[in-house]
Amino acid sequence: MKSYAIFLLLAAAVPCRAQAQVPQTPMPGQILVTGTLADEAAKAAVLARLRELYGAERVVDQIAIGNVAVPANWNAYVHKLIAPNLKLISRGQITVDGNNVSVRGEVANEAQRQQIASDIATSLNPTYIVNNGLRVKAAEAEQGLLDAALDKRIIEFDSGKATITSAGLAILDEMAAVMLKLRGRKVEVIGHTDDTGLRASNVALSQARAEAVRAYLASKGVAADSVLVSGQGPDRPVASNATADGRARNRRIEFRIAQ
Repeated sequence: MKSYAIFLLLAAAVPCRAQAQVPQTPMPGQILVTGTLADEAAKAAVLARLRELYGAERVVDQIAIGNVAVPANWNAYVHKLIAPNLKLISRGQITVDGNNVSVRGEVANEAQRQQIASDIATSLNPTYIVNNGLRVKAAEAEQGLLDAALDKRIIEFDSGKATITSAGLAILDEMAAVMLKLRGRKVEVIGHTDDTGLRASNVALSQARAEAVRAYLASKGVAADSVLVSGQGPDRPVASNATADGRARNRRIEFRIAQ
């Protein structure tokens, strides 16, 4: 039997691969709920709770019904997890896979980060493992410097490769100059792709491209240990993948102040 898994994607929602269907891309501000549940009653309960919390018009249902195994009282614990404090999280995701719970996203301050993780842990029994991936939002001024330097431009790579084009290198020269001013701050370099091709290949490509960016920034004097890299593949689109323009916008490198 498959393990029980559900993904609740908060605020700027990101599609995850459901077990029985390919999730659609939600509009900004919608909540995507995807995964596999044992029956229609469990599905109805989860959706009702989310719609009560966020509003029915914001919840995008991608739940499948299938043959899944669940820990004792699992449905009740999931219901407890969908609590009002989740609304404090932006750009986030909560994943429940059996008795493993992972929460990611941004909150306003360290007190909120710790409180939300504590509330989640105390709502569950000791057999559950909680991974707190929440982070405090960066100071607006520092993030604004990175955003202004990138100026909504796309760092281009050779097609299907992690080789940065000359135009992309020119943009990175500007990014490096700004990052050298952010002494003491770590910056996340996050690679993204469109959804063309296999997801696993896209994730690997986005990771390789993020690492190529870090290597180039290091050649410009940015300390390598101040740059964190990750590849999100097609999982966090900013536009529809149904158009060429949307796919181009989704193939991007994101820079974020890390906490």
